[in-house]
Amino acid sequence: LYSQVEFADTSIIITEPYFNFSSIQESMTEILFEEYQFQSALRTNAGSLSAHHFFHTKPSELCCLVVDSGFSFTHIAPYCRSKKLKEGIRRINVGGKLLTNHLKEIISYRQLHVMDETYVINQVKEDVCYVSQHFYRDMDIAQLKGEDNTLLRDYVLPDFSTIKKGFCKPREEMVFSGKYKTSEQILRLANERFAVPEMLFHPSDIGIQEMGIPEAIVDSVQSLPEGFRERLEAELRSLVPAHLPVSVLLPANPVCYSWEGGKLLAHTPDYDEMVVTREDYEENGHLVCEDKFDI
Repeated sequence: LYSQVEFADTSIIITEPYFNFSSIQESMTEILFEEYQFQSALRTNAGSLSAHHFFHTKPSELCCLVVDSGFSFTHIAPYCRSKKLKEGIRRINVGGKLLTNHLKEIISYRQLHVMDETYVINQVKEDVCYVSQHFYRDMDIAQLKGEDNTLLRDYVLPDFSTIKKGFCKPREEMVFSGKYKTSEQILRLANERFAVPEMLFHPSDIGIQEMGIPEAIVDSVQSLPEGFRERLEAELRSLVPAHLPVSVLLPANPVCYSWEGGKLLAHTPDYDEMVVTREDYEENGHLVCEDKFDI
């Protein structure tokens, strides 16, 4: 595919974090136009593309709040009529990387040294971890012995010879007394399954002095103008009296939701007015991007 793309005839949409360093923005623009020679470029945020997708599918909605939890951090970003309200954006320095690293530490302390196995443990996290709906109840279950512990999972680690990818043993094949009579290397996971994702909601539990997602949402909404705040307060269960309705949307494929938004954006009639062309850049330099892109 790479060899089939004529960059000089191609427009690119590229995402970057909110409030990205200007030096990085400038370097990115330089690479796009001077090294790859793209015909035009649009720099934006993944959250903005998600908001565009949302408003496209729900045109009657005026406001939304995007919770974008990624690899390095989580952003809370409010939008009104597809425009982000910068004063309401909140960043939490907790993302998938931190969760994986914390799981590595727990497993290394309790069972097996895996501090050098980031890729493998990241797969373990994705396969067995979940967000608890009743944290203290799950903690009680996780302390039970044998088959009474319904949360217990045995994870077979890959050896990259006969086992290419790790997997959970089926419940009926788990050994609850004694040891397995196989050469498989197995991790036994119980409260780790839900205690690790809990960091997204209560990072202070492990000494990280950051707001969790619910607190960040409250803080974001409270910083917004009255009209926006009232609208969002009517849609978030965690922020309002119980009798008010709640609307929380989880896309069918969250990973591609921003990409789908970018695809929709690229086909809007006024797309050409949003981009900076190579001609604009060659004539005016990086300043034209600062004026055009609201990052």
